[in-house]
Amino acid sequence: AGLVKESNKAEMQAIGAGALNQAIKGIAIARGYVAPTGKNLICTPAFSDIVLDGEERTAIKLIVEAK
Repeated sequence: AGLVKESNKAEMQAIGAGALNQAIKGIAIARGYVAPTGKNLICTPAFSDIVLDGEERTAIKLIVEAK
């Protein structure tokens, strides 16, 4: 929420169902923090290929913007 308030945009990556679930919950909580300022958070999902411990993995990238 703090990063979105400063720059109107934040990005995060999640690998796995549990991590994605926690990330979405975090966005929902952050939305409650910025709502009193009249902003609404928009989340755009995308795929991201990353290397983790020498192994290529596919992550979900969540691009969060204030509108």
